[in-house]
Amino acid sequence: MKKKMGQDGSPAHKRPSGSGGGLPTTTLTNGGGRGGRGGLLPRGRQMQKTFNNIKITILCGFVTILVLRGTIGVGNLGSSSADAVNQNIIEETNRILAEIRSDSDPTDLDEPQEGDMNPNATYVLGPKITDWDSQRKVWLNQNPEFPSTVNGKARILLLTGSPPKPCDNPIGDHYLLKSVKNKIDYCRLHGIEIVYNMAHLDKELAGYWAKLPMIRRLMLSHPEVEWIWWMDSDALFTDILFQIPLARYQKHNLVIHGYPDLLFDQKSWIALNTGSFLLRNCQWSLDLLDAWAPMGPKGPIRDEAGKVLTAYLKGRPAFEADDQSALIYLLLSQKDTWMEKVFVENQYYLHGFWEGLVDRYEEMIEKYHPGLGDERWPFVTHFVGCKPCGSYADYAVERCLKSMERAFNFADNQVLKLYGFSHRGLLSPKIKRIRNETVSPLEFVDKFDIRRTPVETKPQN
Repeated sequence: MKKKMGQDGSPAHKRPSGSGGGLPTTTLTNGGGRGGRGGLLPRGRQMQKTFNNIKITILCGFVTILVLRGTIGVGNLGSSSADAVNQNIIEETNRILAEIRSDSDPTDLDEPQEGDMNPNATYVLGPKITDWDSQRKVWLNQNPEFPSTVNGKARILLLTGSPPKPCDNPIGDHYLLKSVKNKIDYCRLHGIEIVYNMAHLDKELAGYWAKLPMIRRLMLSHPEVEWIWWMDSDALFTDILFQIPLARYQKHNLVIHGYPDLLFDQKSWIALNTGSFLLRNCQWSLDLLDAWAPMGPKGPIRDEAGKVLTAYLKGRPAFEADDQSALIYLLLSQKDTWMEKVFVENQYYLHGFWEGLVDRYEEMIEKYHPGLGDERWPFVTHFVGCKPCGSYADYAVERCLKSMERAFNFADNQVLKLYGFSHRGLLSPKIKRIRNETVSPLEFVDKFDIRRTPVETKPQN
């Protein structure tokens, strides 16, 4: 413990002299009658040592009380100074969060700022690659320990993520955690790798567009992966048993949820949804990314591209270019180049809009079973327009969070069933036991293990 100092700078617990105001001591003189080694000196020093120890103990106790008042809070010690300590802690926390959320970074002063990019320049994701298929084939042959298929299934990597800053709405971080937990559960049970990204690899492609440079980077860095599966952070797996029918897509490189009539007949800006899609790791996909990305750079380019998309696509509001509208525009305007390798999927819910689903979960539980993936038991429930992490949304925050809680628990029950538990209700985080343990636990594993459940899909039209 650091010594407390007196007003004169000397240690406060230094033994006072006989003329001080402390405990009196006896000073021996040559004429004291007891000789040069009188008996009072040792006894006086012993009393002084005891006194000093008492002072140190009191001092330590005082410091301990101060620490506890700052740690435990006003509810336990009821002091106005505790209020001040707690207020200081809150202010310091807010200051740190403000710094984290701040866009200013001293290390970025020399980098181009938003809007500095030449609007006449064509944006590129990276060096042009023209022989990726042959490069990848050679690499796979040279690295047999990294096969592109595992147990007869093409290797899939699920990519998701969120901005690097804390959510504007504090509870949003909690729901991001639930969302990634949901995705980890699904991937773990189906042998899928997962990457959670929180970095802007390219500052020009922030916001909706941040997925594109990350997808390209994962393709080039993981040649053993056959499919990159992008999934928004506000989308949840709600059919944990359903598996992507990859055999259906042998001749395709992009699998995306949508409706051909909205796409080709109406040119609607919501004909496809880029919140959940699969992209094959191949040269065609790299070319698509190269053609897709130039509308995405921040500033004048994205603003001008937004005007083009609004004029071309039915029902699109006037706002800057987004990745979904840009992809639809690309596929329609260059149909001969791209559409042959695109599979527009709507036989199951690779993307399922939440509004028409979350209030029907009880009906689904009563009438159907997981493993269907369609309107009877949606594979993915996507909370488009909710933005639990942001400061604005198209729907009321309370409604969105309540619906997300229902979706998470609806899916989590399918995972907990293997372990013999379930949520007490779709709005409750509390758990109840749904079966008793036995001395033959493997019987339950054989009966409830999601990995052994056959998949039921509708026949292809």
